Amino acid sequence: MKRFLTVLFIVISLVPSVFAQGRTETVFTQEIFAMDTYMSVKCYGKEAEEAAMAAVREIQRLDSLLSTGKETSEVSRVNSSGSAVLTGDMKELMELSLMAYEKTSGAFDATIFPLMELWGFSSKEFRVPGKEEIEETLKKTGSDKLSYDSESGKLVLGESQRLDFGGIAKGYTSMKLKEVFSSFDIDGAIVSLGGNVQTYGAKPDGSPWRCGIQDPFSSSGQSVIAAIEADNLAVITSGSYERFFTGEDGKTYHHIIDPSTGYPAESDLVSVTIVSKNGAEADALSTACFVMGKEKAVKLWQDSGREYEMILITKDGTLHITGGLKDSFQTNSKFEIIY
Repeated sequence: MKRFLTVLFIVISLVPSVFAQGRTETVFTQEIFAMDTYMSVKCYGKEAEEAAMAAVREIQRLDSLLSTGKETSEVSRVNSSGSAVLTGDMKELMELSLMAYEKTSGAFDATIFPLMELWGFSSKEFRVPGKEEIEETLKKTGSDKLSYDSESGKLVLGESQRLDFGGIAKGYTSMKLKEVFSSFDIDGAIVSLGGNVQTYGAKPDGSPWRCGIQDPFSSSGQSVIAAIEADNLAVITSGSYERFFTGEDGKTYHHIIDPSTGYPAESDLVSVTIVSKNGAEADALSTACFVMGKEKAVKLWQDSGREYEMILITKDGTLHITGGLKDSFQTNSKFEIIY
């Protein structure tokens, strides 16, 4: 286990080239605002510019497809009609979401959009709804209420149901970007999708990619509490500090809604980071594990065959890391290893 004494950041900036292992390495960075967040793509290698621009086009394509805020998006059209025959990305996302729903016993649910809308997280017109409103809206959620045939792709939503792939979209995007990068002559790339990180290939100097984990207790939001080495992995974090508002009652309400209650999740966790080769799974699990709390999150990891890694930060400031990260993890904070 390593410890570090200085604050570490992933800094993504535009530079024409870097000197690595005795050669000049082309590097190109492109930034974009999509999926309601700032994103950055940085590629190294002969076709760095071409790869980065292709990645941006892929991000824009998926944003146009999946945005609930755009009436012309495919997800909005499905929500309006209540049924559709899904193909391509929509079919894949639906199936990934249903698998995550089943795996997490409903802690991840792609039909949660009516609740996000009720609280104002989709429109940014925040409000604290009443108990009766929440109970009525809960009737419109639950992936067990929809009908889906994986062979034909036929989807029929339940009464007043609407989909929102926001809890899995950025992780799915990171998977698609790996496919894009594989078509170009590049040595490596790193993508920041609103704090979610995807690494690809190698760094120019041959050292491992290093990803910082945001300190959930930092008032500035600019500090990291830990760092991990991550080669060809998605590093995806969900935390109560990401999006929140203060109600008229003076209480803080965050955006991670518990599908079982309709209220912002109340657990012993303030941050969950999932490290996995599968970005979509990592995205869904980071949300679900936050909702579930530490004990259930650890049990899910154990029951899943320890096929991914986790960093769970509890409200007392302790970091709980799974055993597979012990040799690549760095922190100055109190931590415990989970086996």
